[in-house]
Amino acid sequence: MFAVQGELFAALARQGHPDLRPQHGAVLAYLDAEGSRATELARRSGQHKQVVGKVLDELEALGYVERRPDPSDRRAKLVVPTARGLDQMARSDAILEAIERGHAEAVGADAYAAFKRMYREIVERQRARRGDAAG
Repeated sequence: MFAVQGELFAALARQGHPDLRPQHGAVLAYLDAEGSRATELARRSGQHKQVVGKVLDELEALGYVERRPDPSDRRAKLVVPTARGLDQMARSDAILEAIERGHAEAVGADAYAAFKRMYREIVERQRARRGDAAG
C-alpha cells in the first residue's frame, strides 16, 4: 500500500500539489465536498481528534481547507475544501482510478476484485478490534 501511496503523492506533486504529504491524504480522503466536522474525520480515519486537528491546521495553512460555522449547529465548525482542495480531491480520484486500472490489467480484473474484497475485510476487522479496545 505504501507503493500506491508513493505513486499517488508523486503524481499529485507533478500535477500542482507538491506540498501534500501522506498524513494530509489520510484526512483529505475522508473529507466530504460539502464539508465534514473534524470529529467525523477523526472517526472515519481512525485517528485521534488531536492528530486530525493538527493536520487540519496544516491543510488550512496550505489553502486546501477552511473552517466554517456548521449551519446545523453554530457552535460546531465544518471543515470545507477550498477550490484547491476540490482540485486535489478530483485529481486524487483520477490518479487512484488509473493506478487501480493498471493493477487490474496486470493481474486480471477478477483477481484484483478479490484482492480488494479481502483487503477491505481485513481493514474492517482491524477497525472493529480497535473500536472494541477503545470502548
